[in-house]
Amino acid sequence: MADVTTTPVDAQALDEVVTFTSELIRIDTTNRGAGDCRERPAAEYVAERLAAAGLEPALLERTPGRTNVVARIEGDDPSADALLVHGHLDVVPAEPADWTVHPFSGEVRDGVVWGRGAVDMKNMDAMVLAVVRAWARHGIRPRRDIVIAYTADEEASAIDGSGYLADSHPGLFEGCTEGISESGAFSFPVPGMTLYPIAAGERGTAWLKLTARGTAGHGSKVNRANAVTRLAAAIARIGEHEWPVRLTPTVRAALAELAVLHGIDTDVHAPGFDADALIAKLGPAAALVEPTVRNSANPTMLAAGYKINVIPGQATAYVDGRMLPGAEDEFIATMDRLTGPDVDWEFHHREVPLQAPVDSPTFARLRAAVERFDPDGRTVPYCMPGGTDAKQFSRLGITGYGFSPLKLPPGFDYAAMFHGVDERVPVEALHFGVHVLDHYLRSA
Repeated sequence: MADVTTTPVDAQALDEVVTFTSELIRIDTTNRGAGDCRERPAAEYVAERLAAAGLEPALLERTPGRTNVVARIEGDDPSADALLVHGHLDVVPAEPADWTVHPFSGEVRDGVVWGRGAVDMKNMDAMVLAVVRAWARHGIRPRRDIVIAYTADEEASAIDGSGYLADSHPGLFEGCTEGISESGAFSFPVPGMTLYPIAAGERGTAWLKLTARGTAGHGSKVNRANAVTRLAAAIARIGEHEWPVRLTPTVRAALAELAVLHGIDTDVHAPGFDADALIAKLGPAAALVEPTVRNSANPTMLAAGYKINVIPGQATAYVDGRMLPGAEDEFIATMDRLTGPDVDWEFHHREVPLQAPVDSPTFARLRAAVERFDPDGRTVPYCMPGGTDAKQFSRLGITGYGFSPLKLPPGFDYAAMFHGVDERVPVEALHFGVHVLDHYLRSA
C-alpha cells in the first residue's frame, strides 16, 4: 500500500482538475426530467481519461444516450471490502440570460471556474479523474478495491443511472460495502471557526401527485363540488402544516457536536430535549440541521382547467415531500389526513431515507482527511435534506457518505450554488479537494 504521508498530487493533477471541471461543464448534459438528456459525450470524456490511466471502463446504457461509466481499481489487499466512489454527469437546466457568463462556457476567470455543474457535481467528477490519473503516473494502488462510477439521470429519477446500475449490473459493485459521493466535507464558516459537515444520512424522497375530482360545469353557476377548490384547500393544509420534530441518530449527533463547538451546555439525549431551542442558539450553523429535524412537504406544481368559464372536473398538483428515517409511516398518515376525503394522492417518485454510522472507522478517516489539510477546521456529522445516488446504491448494501471536499473562501455561498444562477467553484477549492480525496482514498 502506498505511503499516505507522501502525496502523488503533483502540479499536473492540480492543473488537470481545473481543466476537467471546465471541459465537463462545456458538455451540456442538461436533465429536464423528460428523458431528453444525453450524458454519453460526458461519459465518453471520462472513460477516455480513465482508460489513459490504465483502467478498463465499461459504458452502460438502459436508454440510448443515457450513459453510465464504471471502472474498478484493484487494491493491494484482496480480502478488504471495496469502496464505491460515484458522481453524476447530468445537471439541472440553466437559463443563459440569467447568468453573468454562459452556463456551459466552463470559463475560468479570476481563479474561479464558472458554469452549470461547477459544484453539482462535475467538480467532484473531475477531482476523481485527477486523483486516479495521478496514481497511475506514480504507480500507486490503494489498499482496497475502489469502484469508480459516473452516473446518468441523478437529477431526475435515476432510472437510467444508479437505479439501472444497481438493478441490472450489481456484479460490477461486488464487495462494495461503503461509498462516497456529493454534498459533504465543504467548508462552512461560522463565527470563530470553520465547519466541515460530512454527510451521514439523507431524507427519503417522496414526490407526490395529488388529484381532486369534482363536477364539471359552467363557471357562472354555483358548484359545491369544484375540483379546483378541493385541491386548493388540500394544498393550503399541506403548505401550512407544522411537522413535529423527529431526531435521527445522525441529526442528534450533529446537534451534540455543534452544541459543544458553540459552548452550549445541553444534553441532546435528555427527555424533553428541545431541538428547536438549541437550533435557535446556533447562529449560521443552524442551517446544517434545521431542514432535517422534521419531515417536510412543499407544494410545487398545479394544473387544472382549459377555459376561464369552465369549471374542470379534475385538478392536479405535485408536492415535494421528504421523509426522515423512521418517520415514513407518519408521513403517509399525515398526507392521508391533510388531503382529506375529496383528494387522492400517490407517490410520483419514492426513494428511501438513509443513515450511516458516525462512530465508524470510515467516518473517523473522513474526518482525519479533512482536518489533515485544514487543521483549524472542525468536522461535524450532517444529514442531507435532499437525496443522492446513494439511495439506489443502498439496494446493494452499500452505506453511503457525502464527501466531496472543498475549502471555500469567506462569503462564498455554497448552498446557493446548487441549482442556482452563476454556479461556480474556486480553483483553490478544487486543489484542496484533490489533496483531501487522494489522502482519504489511500488511507481508506
